Amino acid sequence: MSTLISSSSRAVIIAVFFVLLAGFPQLNQDFYTELVTRVMIMSIFAISLDLLLGYTGLISFGHAGWFGMGAYVFALLGTKYQLTSNLWLTLPAAMLVTAFFSFLVGLFVLRTRGMFFIMVTLAFAQIFYFLFHDVKALGGSSDGMNLRGKPTTAIGHWVPFELTDTNTLYYFVMVLMAALLLFMALLLRSPFGRALQGIRENEHRMEAIGFPVFRYKLAAFTISGAFAGLAGYLFAILNSSVNPEMLSWHQSADGLLMLILGGMGQLWGGVIGAFTFMLLQEVLSTFTKQWHLWLGIAIVLIVLFLPGGMISIFERIKGIWKRRFA
Repeated sequence: MSTLISSSSRAVIIAVFFVLLAGFPQLNQDFYTELVTRVMIMSIFAISLDLLLGYTGLISFGHAGWFGMGAYVFALLGTKYQLTSNLWLTLPAAMLVTAFFSFLVGLFVLRTRGMFFIMVTLAFAQIFYFLFHDVKALGGSSDGMNLRGKPTTAIGHWVPFELTDTNTLYYFVMVLMAALLLFMALLLRSPFGRALQGIRENEHRMEAIGFPVFRYKLAAFTISGAFAGLAGYLFAILNSSVNPEMLSWHQSADGLLMLILGGMGQLWGGVIGAFTFMLLQEVLSTFTKQWHLWLGIAIVLIVLFLPGGMISIFERIKGIWKRRFA
């Protein structure tokens, strides 16, 4: 969106979006508040994937592995082994664990390219899927685990907020999503972010002029995995349960669809795509049992008529405005 409209117009749109988002829970509709919370969590997941796909040019079909792993870290710490359910310990733990394993996996998968990279990332995600599905020490069960409760936020004897409240969890997720968008904006404008975009455009040229391409891609793979773990952690809190399906290939496919719908390589593409994808699901499933069919048709039509994603609507509006009033 930054390249499509002026900075002042962009600031107004973003401000209006967050004002509306902040005011939504005041409607006192718990079901829809939880739905929008879920959409914001999936926005975080889509943004994390966009760092790989849209900005580095790496098509990962195993991104759900980090999403599910982040969820299971909280389930294991807070429920199965009852070590701690404190937010300030379990949330960093989820991100650090997923960052560590994504770093290790990245050391292997980033030595491949193209279709081989896609298949190897999928293979590693399936390995993690079956580990959490079959190994009892990791909560192995096709049914997953029901969590004992939401994480506590106590700092000593002071409890700043309670995540058991629907609205509080909503605002907590909203703040994290806003913080991630800000972080990504700063990252992408930094020399590191510019280098990633250069790798996407022409990896061989970046190598030729002396950039350590493998290290840059490994750093992007690790950061992306950590934020996917954050999304999985939040998803587990919202659902009060975890299951191996969170690591499955179709979860990764949903993330890819969100980016295609919203617009790859655009900071807000993941957010727009997540809202479009999940709200389409909700609306269509309300009116018909064949909602999968109609969702597929809707996705095909959007891709055909908006190949740049929903975010390209801004460009079209700008073009119409210029033609009429310029």
